[in-house]
Amino acid sequence: MIQMTDAIRSVLNSALADGTPALLGTATKDGHPQISPKGSIVVFNDDTLCFWERSNRSAAHHLAENPHVAVYYRNAAKASSIPFRAGAIRFYGDASVANAADRDMVWELIPEAERKPDPEKKGTAFLIRLTSVEELSGNVVMKRD
Repeated sequence: MIQMTDAIRSVLNSALADGTPALLGTATKDGHPQISPKGSIVVFNDDTLCFWERSNRSAAHHLAENPHVAVYYRNAAKASSIPFRAGAIRFYGDASVANAADRDMVWELIPEAERKPDPEKKGTAFLIRLTSVEELSGNVVMKRD
């Protein structure tokens, strides 16, 4: 079962302010990988992350072809407050475009610094329904039932 802990919520939701935005790993349908820093990745609910794609460039195009993603977060300075080795954790799941109601919620959840560059809300809200959460060792911390 995937259930976000308060510690995970806290570090992800403050990642941009802490100078450690999460990294989003996407891939094309033929498997060509890409890593993108995403300052807007935050916890949406107990088993879902979300982010605002304001550039609508390669990551958005990859997600249209292949919804499987990996999110990597590491903050060595906060390692003692994160119950994972070296302050790092990986999230795996499937991303999809949010519906209208969820889009508004994503907009409210993301950091102000990510909303400012897109005052007309031209970006796209994505939800990442998690399938597993793992430590760097590969130890599965949480897994969807």
